[in-house]
Amino acid sequence: MSNNSEKQGLHKSVINWYPGHMAKTKRLISDELKNIDIVYEVIDARIPYSSKIKDIDNLIKNKQRILIMTKKDLCDINITNKWAKFYEDKGYNVLVVDLKDNNDYKKIIDLTHEITKNIQEKRKGKGLKEKEIRALVIGIPNVGKSTLINKITGKKSTNVENRPGVTKNLNYLKTNEGITLLDTPGILWPKLDEEKVALNIASTGGIRKEVLNLDEICLHILNFLYENYPNILKEKYGINDNDPILMYEIIAKKIGAVKNNEINYDKVSEKVYNDLVGEKIKGVTLDKWQ
Repeated sequence: MSNNSEKQGLHKSVINWYPGHMAKTKRLISDELKNIDIVYEVIDARIPYSSKIKDIDNLIKNKQRILIMTKKDLCDINITNKWAKFYEDKGYNVLVVDLKDNNDYKKIIDLTHEITKNIQEKRKGKGLKEKEIRALVIGIPNVGKSTLINKITGKKSTNVENRPGVTKNLNYLKTNEGITLLDTPGILWPKLDEEKVALNIASTGGIRKEVLNLDEICLHILNFLYENYPNILKEKYGINDNDPILMYEIIAKKIGAVKNNEINYDKVSEKVYNDLVGEKIKGVTLDKWQ
């Protein structure tokens, strides 16, 4: 594994990663908010606490919102549903969705029109025709915003990649659903002051790989699986022990990362990281329910 003196560790390096375009996005959203009817707050169902923007209420004020938990097919649905209930009890409109499921994305459309019904009724009362509902799509990087937008627009209208920072500007996108979507770059708050939150976001691809210590991420993932999903750890890697050296050794042999009896630790770390980010590990929710 890489020497800690060479890599400062996730928490220290991530805290300062707040690109200028993210600060700019917040300013642009604030300026555009007066034209928005509803907000789609998108979070990852695998990290329903960690992926929620802390200061979003200050940003979107009192706008109507739908909390959309994406990647339902990848999470531990029992744990994620408890988080969904937690947010519902706080007054949120919550949908846990698999965006590959047409029925799930149609639920978003239906709920949008239900929530904004009062807007249309007021217009009708004034003798005006129905308006195109404007929905702001917001969330941290890599939670599925672009996939959601492409699904609703019915075409590849924006870049979809499994890495943060692809969308750079605010873009209005027309749909055939009576809704216009305002796409935004992924926003990360300026200080990731909870280490587990930083680790969870990093483990699911929300932070640029270049600033990460992949050894730290790999151990976070493996230890979490050992403590919470031992069957998945055993099935995926053949591991039933939490000794870090032994875990690396087992995976290294499995993927051919041993040469002259030397383990390529970087290759193992990259493999485990890519397995989670690349959606090859399923049935896992990293935010434990307390």
